[in-house]
Amino acid sequence: MGTTIMKLPFTGRTLSPRVAPAPALLADETKSGDAPLVAVELSRRACFTSPDFVSLCREGFARNPVVYRCVRMIAEACASVPLLGDGLPDEAAEVLERFYGYLQVSGSAYLQGVWLDGDLVGLRALRPDRVSALTDAAGRPAGFGIRTDKARSVHRRDPLSGQCEIMALTLFDPLSDVDGQSPLRAAATSIDLHNQGTRWAKALLDNSARPSGALVYKGGSGDRLSRDQIDQLKAELEQGFTGPARAGRPMVLEGGLDWKTMGLSPSDMDFTQGRREAARDIALAFGVPPMLLGIPGDNTYANYAEANRAFWRQTVIPLVGRTARSLSRWLTAAGQDVSLNPDLDAVPALAAERTALWARIDAASFLDIDEQRDLAGLGPRGDGA
Repeated sequence: MGTTIMKLPFTGRTLSPRVAPAPALLADETKSGDAPLVAVELSRRACFTSPDFVSLCREGFARNPVVYRCVRMIAEACASVPLLGDGLPDEAAEVLERFYGYLQVSGSAYLQGVWLDGDLVGLRALRPDRVSALTDAAGRPAGFGIRTDKARSVHRRDPLSGQCEIMALTLFDPLSDVDGQSPLRAAATSIDLHNQGTRWAKALLDNSARPSGALVYKGGSGDRLSRDQIDQLKAELEQGFTGPARAGRPMVLEGGLDWKTMGLSPSDMDFTQGRREAARDIALAFGVPPMLLGIPGDNTYANYAEANRAFWRQTVIPLVGRTARSLSRWLTAAGQDVSLNPDLDAVPALAAERTALWARIDAASFLDIDEQRDLAGLGPRGDGA
């Protein structure tokens, strides 16, 4: 038997029969009264969300609870860490929360400073999709362009001091010299799988939580329903028996019609596990332990406290430290000689680690008091101490 591939001219889809009889064999089988058995597969390309910023925000942050919670957790945790040092305005924590949120959904985040007599008096977090990086002839960053609904502006970087009104922080992107890649983009496929699983479950509930079926016409030999009759049956089914308000409504069939229920396959019934795996992939891309999100089936950490410490140590503290260094360089270039450092002693999640560290230092009797204070991250005692 040969295998043939046929193209449907109106859709472009491929029909790939697994076993297609040869013409001579088909004629013989037809004469003997046996109908040929042909298995047909329809290949269809999956649809995924566009990788642009707006589409990812709508499908990810706005419609996916896992993404929403990951972004909120990272932004709020990072903004809650105090930065020791002068130079930031009082509202910096609120602005930095938006800054960290933009960084997670875009891969690039921008702060615009308001200066008065050489001092930073205000901060503003800019929408990443409205900021474009400018480069010089060598491809190095030279400034930023900002566009809004009403105006456009250009902010150049001083070639000598490096001073610029805009500060940028990006996550690593191997395909770009100036822009960053967000965890949201890396998790885009898993986000689509998770969202489609939710829509599938919603559609099943709208259909009275029952699988679909088929109307079978058992008329006489050679009798067939006309196209108008088929369309009329479909319209009556949609109007009278679909939707949660019509769940359980009895169906009266006549004229040789019979209803056959189509059962769900095991793969269809296992969509819940597929959504959980997609949720774990999303959490992995953002660096949030799945246990903190309430995703069942994850036993990576022994308890919640251990998972929380891992979240702070592996995700929050490195990001806060990098932001503090970038802010320090930005303010120094603007004429403010400051050094910002995260105050990790103010993080409640690390209290157990600090207690254990102090106990080990106090037990080290071979160290004097100033050496112990230095290991604890404290300065030397004053003369009056």
